[in-house]
Amino acid sequence: MTTATMAAAAGERHRAGTGQLAGTGTLLRLALRRDRIILPVWVLVLGGSFSSVGRSISALYGTAAERAELAASMNANSSVRALYGPVFGDSVGGLVSWRMLAFGAALAGVMSLVVVVRHTREEEETGRQEMLSSAMVGRRAPLTAALLAALVANAALALVIVAGMAGSGAGGAGAVALAAAVAGVGMLFACTAAIAAQFTESARLAKALTAAVVGAAFVLKAAGDSATDDGSSVLTRLSPLGWAENVRPYADERWWVLLVIAGAVAVQVIVAYALAGRRDVGMGFLPTRPGPARGRLASARGLALRLQRGALWGWTLSFAVVGFVFGGLTDGVGDLVGDNEKTREIFERMGGQSGLTDAFLASMVSVLGTVAALYVVSSVLRLSAEETAGRAEPVLAGAVSRVGWAGGHLLIAFGGAALLMAAGGLGLAVGYGHAIPAVLGAALVQLPAVWLLGGVTVLLYGALPRLAAAGWGLVGICLALSWIGPALDLPQAVMDLSPFTHLPKLPGAAGMAWGPVVLLTVIAAALVASGLAALRRRDLLT
Repeated sequence: MTTATMAAAAGERHRAGTGQLAGTGTLLRLALRRDRIILPVWVLVLGGSFSSVGRSISALYGTAAERAELAASMNANSSVRALYGPVFGDSVGGLVSWRMLAFGAALAGVMSLVVVVRHTREEEETGRQEMLSSAMVGRRAPLTAALLAALVANAALALVIVAGMAGSGAGGAGAVALAAAVAGVGMLFACTAAIAAQFTESARLAKALTAAVVGAAFVLKAAGDSATDDGSSVLTRLSPLGWAENVRPYADERWWVLLVIAGAVAVQVIVAYALAGRRDVGMGFLPTRPGPARGRLASARGLALRLQRGALWGWTLSFAVVGFVFGGLTDGVGDLVGDNEKTREIFERMGGQSGLTDAFLASMVSVLGTVAALYVVSSVLRLSAEETAGRAEPVLAGAVSRVGWAGGHLLIAFGGAALLMAAGGLGLAVGYGHAIPAVLGAALVQLPAVWLLGGVTVLLYGALPRLAAAGWGLVGICLALSWIGPALDLPQAVMDLSPFTHLPKLPGAAGMAWGPVVLLTVIAAALVASGLAALRRRDLLT
């Protein structure tokens, strides 16, 4: 082959590669514009929580001796190591890293998977990507734009963490390592979502698969950290969240671990790009089976159950397992706190002013409740997915009313939430080994708050369908208030923004307060009724 021929072939390959990415910049700007509200909220709330926890720790544990005592007591207890990991340093920055790194990295992963799936698989599922691809848009441009949008979000998150930690007096190399670990794991799960989006034709399933990977990573880290106090367990090293904690910010940072995270990101990017080039737009490597359908599909309720049963059983099993794990940690809570009154106060703010064990159980059922709200919002938004994908219109063309069609999905959403809380409460009680009726009842008392958030999402879907996804933001606020608010000792007026704050702290409260439970249930019912009434009056999305 002559030199001229080789040069021509190289130029052709270059032009082909460039064509694969044509329009990436435009798609990136479109993605950032569409996410111009939700991404800044994610970044500021999640990033700001690190500095807030730093200021709280400085106020609660003002001396080096107090912080050293806290670090020693936390490291000595396998239950707390399972939740937060080992403490590698007793400085303010080291304690912030211990308290926030695993949860912060997991939440960064959730933010990233939502961004990537929204701008890849969801665009294909709704048919918008096919329309965009008719213009000058390269084959791999949508995937590239989605990953770049996730990169922008994680980079912004890292900057907020560094600035916040510096502002709280714990800056330096430790802040950079902490931010890099969180953002790196966020990008790792973004790439996992990019791969999941190639395999499935459903955006919901792509999100569920990636979320399952995030959950599995946390379980692996928890199992490994409960066994060792130095992050050296094989299970910890198998988890990306374990990699993040082994960066060891503020404790002789292990910068080389960041290279492991970067390598995993690079490998997943290569896999995602290879898969994206081997399928048609709208298709997946795990295509949906066309039928024949079996079972009861003669009603809207039967169709809704068929569409959502896989997710429902998956969530139910997860709640039972997580509840059992939390229940097994309960007996060690007394040793965890010991004589440290400040730590005791944090648990009592989370679970009420009852005994410490009851306060811990109350805080755990509150965590289960806020997570169940994620299921309700996801299940309600299945209505929006069916409508925007054009599958609702053929169903409604028959002898099915809008209220009947929506009611089938809402029955799965709200009834499924009750099943989740029952499974989680039963698992918690069995893991604890005591007071099964009381713990199960405490879990079920969370339902009015869960239903209220679901009701808000129904109202948004019925009245303002293009803003229905804002339901995720409401749940995110409640998650932040429930998980971080007590540690920050936020004002009661701020904590009252979450409906979970108004529920009785069971088990162990002075008595069952029925007033808030009934009121929240009535409000939830009114929101659902208003949403259905609005759905009857508006046009379907096209």
